Amino acid sequence: MASKRTVRPRLVAWAWSLTWLRRAIKVAAFLAVLPIVLTILYLPPFVHPISTLMLRDLVTFQGYDRQWVPIEEVAPVLLHSVIMSEDGQFCSHHGVDLAELKVVIDDAISGEQPRGASTITMQTVKNLYLWQRPFTTLRKVVELPLAIYMDLIMSKRRIMEIYVNIAEWGPNIYGIEAAAQHHFGRSAKDLTRRQAALLTVALPNPITRNPAKPGPGLRRLANIIERRAARAGGYVGCLE
Repeated sequence: MASKRTVRPRLVAWAWSLTWLRRAIKVAAFLAVLPIVLTILYLPPFVHPISTLMLRDLVTFQGYDRQWVPIEEVAPVLLHSVIMSEDGQFCSHHGVDLAELKVVIDDAISGEQPRGASTITMQTVKNLYLWQRPFTTLRKVVELPLAIYMDLIMSKRRIMEIYVNIAEWGPNIYGIEAAAQHHFGRSAKDLTRRQAALLTVALPNPITRNPAKPGPGLRRLANIIERRAARAGGYVGCLE
C-alpha cells in the first residue's frame, strides 16, 4: 500500500497536469474563435486587416511597406488577371472549389504528388489567420471551413479587396499599391495589362519572382495570363 508521502506528490503532479490541460483547452478555444470574430470585424470597408506575415515583420522589427487602396482604385485588369490565374471559379464557388478539391484528394489517394487547390478565399484566410510554412494537412483542414464561413458572410468584392491588399509581392512588400509602386513606379489604378499579368504570375513565389525583371519563364506565364484576362468575361462578374 502506497504511503501518504508517495500519494501526495502524485496528487500534486496530477493537479498541475489538469491545470495545464485546462489552460491548453482555453487557448485552443480562443484560437478557434478568433478568426470567426475577426472575419466579422473585417466586414466594414474602413477596416484594413494585416496578415500573419506582416505581424511577423513587425515582431522581428523588419517593418513592411503596405499602402491600402480600395478596390475601386485598383486597375480592373489586375483583378481580372488575379482571378484568371489564381482561381477561375472565384465568382461561382462558395469559398472552396469542390471540383478541384476532389481532384487533389483523388491524387493523394492514388499516391501522386499533391498540387494546390487553394481558392482566393482560402488564400485570404491563410494570409489573415494561419501559418504560411511549412504546408501541413492540418492547415488545409482548418482553411476549408474558415473559407466557407468567410464566403458566407463577406461579399466577393470585399474578399478580393482584402486579398490584393495583404498579398505578399516581395520581401516586406504587401498589397498591390506598394507592389505597383515598388516594381513599376506607378499606382495600382494605372497598371497596364502587361504589368498586371507580371505582378499576378509573381504571386505564387514573390520572393524569387521579380515582375520588374522577368525571365523567359515568367514572361511566358505572363503572356498566358494576359490573354486569359482579356477574355475574362463572366468569370469576373462578381466584381462589377
